Formats: sequence, C-alpha cells, structure tokens
Amino acid sequence: MRLVRAAMIDDATRFFTEQLPWVQSLMGLVLLGLAALAANWILKKVILRLAAPFLDTRTLTADKAAARLATVVPLLMITRGVDFIPHLPEALATVISNVASACIVLSIAMAISKALDYIDELYRRRPEAAMRPIKGYVQVVKIGVYCAAAILGIAVLIEQSPLLLLSGLGAMAAVLLLVFKDTILSLVASVQLTSNDMLRVGDWITMPSMNADGDVIDIALHTVKVQNFDKTITTIPTYKLIAESYSNWRGMEDSGGRRIKRALPLDQNSIRFLTDEEVQDLRKFRLLDDYLAKKDEELREWNARELAGNANPVNARRITNIGTFRAYIVAYIRAHPHLQDKGFTMMARLLTPTPQGLPLEVYCFTDTTVWPEYEAIQSDVFDHLIAILPEFGLRLFQEPSGLDLQGLKAG
Repeated sequence: MRLVRAAMIDDATRFFTEQLPWVQSLMGLVLLGLAALAANWILKKVILRLAAPFLDTRTLTADKAAARLATVVPLLMITRGVDFIPHLPEALATVISNVASACIVLSIAMAISKALDYIDELYRRRPEAAMRPIKGYVQVVKIGVYCAAAILGIAVLIEQSPLLLLSGLGAMAAVLLLVFKDTILSLVASVQLTSNDMLRVGDWITMPSMNADGDVIDIALHTVKVQNFDKTITTIPTYKLIAESYSNWRGMEDSGGRRIKRALPLDQNSIRFLTDEEVQDLRKFRLLDDYLAKKDEELREWNARELAGNANPVNARRITNIGTFRAYIVAYIRAHPHLQDKGFTMMARLLTPTPQGLPLEVYCFTDTTVWPEYEAIQSDVFDHLIAILPEFGLRLFQEPSGLDLQGLKAG
C-alpha cells in the first residue's frame, strides 16, 4: 500500500510539474510575493523600530523617509527574483520587472520628498526661520524630484532612454508653461518675498481685495495662509502678494507703538473767545499752566505793540476755547503714562470743517501693540476728552435725534 501511495503521489507531482507548468509559475510568484512581504515587514517592524532611538524623535518625518526608502529592498527582491521563476513567460517577467523598477524610482522620490520635509522642519526650529522661510524652495525641489521620477519611471516601463523622453519635451514646452503658469508665477513671487523680506510667518497683514486681515500662519509655494481675527482662514495665491497691494503691520509691531488717529467732531457754534474770568478759571488745570502763561505774555506783547493808542478790543488778539482745548490735549497725551513721546509724533490738529462739525484730530502712539491694551488706552483717552469738553465751553456735534425733535415740538 505504501508503494502504491508513493507511486500515486509521484505521478500527481509529475503531472503538475510536467503537464501544468503554469502551476510552478504561480507558486513561484506566490513565494516571491511572500518573501517580499516578509522582507518589508522585517525592515519596517523590526529593523526600523530598533533604529528608532537613533532617529529624530521630535518628528515623524524622518521615520517616514526611512520607511519609504526601506520599500526599495522588497521591490529589488521582486525585480531580481522574477528571473528565477520557472516557466514564466518572458513578456510577463519583463512587465513585472519593469513595474517593480518603476515603483523603486517612485519610492526613492517619495523618500527624498520626506527627507526634504525633514530638512524644512529642522530649519523651522531655527530663530531666523520666521524671517526667511524655505518652504517654497522645498516645494520647488519636490516638483523637480517628482518630474524626474516620472520621466525615469516612464523610461523604465517602456525600456527606453530617458534622454529620448527629454528630447520630446522640447515640443511640449509651451504646454508645460501653460500648465505650470501659476507655479512659475508663485516661484518668482516666493523668491521676491523672501529675498526682499516682504513677508514672514507671524506678520499681521491687511489685504482688502482678498478679505484678509490677520496673521500669516503659512507661506508655501502656491499659497499664503492668513488667519483672520475672527479665526477664519484666508488663502492668498503667492503671486497676488506681488501683483497687488497689501499692508504689513510688522513695522508697527517692531516699533513698539501703535498709532491713535481719531477725531472729535466739534459743534462750530460753540467755538468762541474766552473772557478774562474764564481764562482765570482755566488756570485750575495744572496741565495748562505753561500754555496760559506763555500765551498771556505773547498776547500782551503783541497787543501792546500793534494796538498802541487803539482802544477798540475787537482788534486785539484773544485766547480761544478751542485753541486752549488743543493745548490741553497735547499736554494730556504727553503726560499720559501709556502714550509714547520719544521718537513719535504727538499732536492735536484741526481738519477741514464739514457739515458734520469741525474735526479735532488726536494723533499719538501707545506704548503697546497688543490689540486689547491698545483699545483700552485709546478709549481711556477719549473718555476723558469727551467728558472734559464742557469745561472749555465746547460741544460735540451730533445729528438731531428723536429726543431733540421731541424737545422742539414740546417747546
């Protein structure tokens, strides 16, 4: 019985090996695939884990680059091992080998891409990275790597020289320029932005045409991302920052002071000369001591010189309530603890009269650029100025409201 069973097994084996050669080819392909999968698992799950302590633990990019590169080994096994599979048609072996070789080219390109990402991450840890980001340049190199990988991959698949494909690209130059128009424009814009230090990550920019008003959070080859103050994200094409105008508030932040430029609309009917009694009454303001003393001396000298023998007071120079108020504003903002005086302009000036009153503009700078603190200081200044206006006999201009009309009707 044993001899019969052995003979039957030998016959069956001989039948499958001699009569069905495709079975051997299939078994060879399966074994080769299993060997490649085993090698891939050993490399990524064993060797790379053992090497993990020697890689940069602060980022996963280095691990991903190593994993992409490790994929080359099982693909090489397939490329070399397919020649040893028995009874495999030559055309099929060539296709498998070419496809595996093309995958090797792609894996190397992806590994280089991840390595470039790792270089960018290392650079961003440096202090000067915010001023001169290299992400745009890294993306340009990536495009070049993938273009080269595509040419080499196609050359491997069709078993032709890459130079043959490159010679045919000359005729496609116009098409490529059209397809990569935005990329070329963005590359040029990225170089200009970086070389001229026009934009950095963290800069506050305002670009009304793109509805952008916030901080730059990312500068890439094709786009610049701006996080607006309402936490929305505006994506701006990089070349737009060269072709169109925008405001960069970095200079304000570097100076340490933010400008206050706001006007009080005064009722022009309340502007008048001050009487001697009113001038004496205003001397109670300590901030006006120097102004009133200098003004009084100046006017007495001028009147004595120019109006000698003329008793008509209409020709005399006199102090006005609005001029005194302007002097008070200047003295007040100079004495304010949170307004900067050194190297910054501080003044109060009258603008062109309008139907909505006479604008009295306050122009000064705070000692902080933090938005909430800036608004608090500005509000504090104008709270005080509006409240003290009646002391100078002045009124704010205000359009008639319903209560005003109701009071006229009652009168």
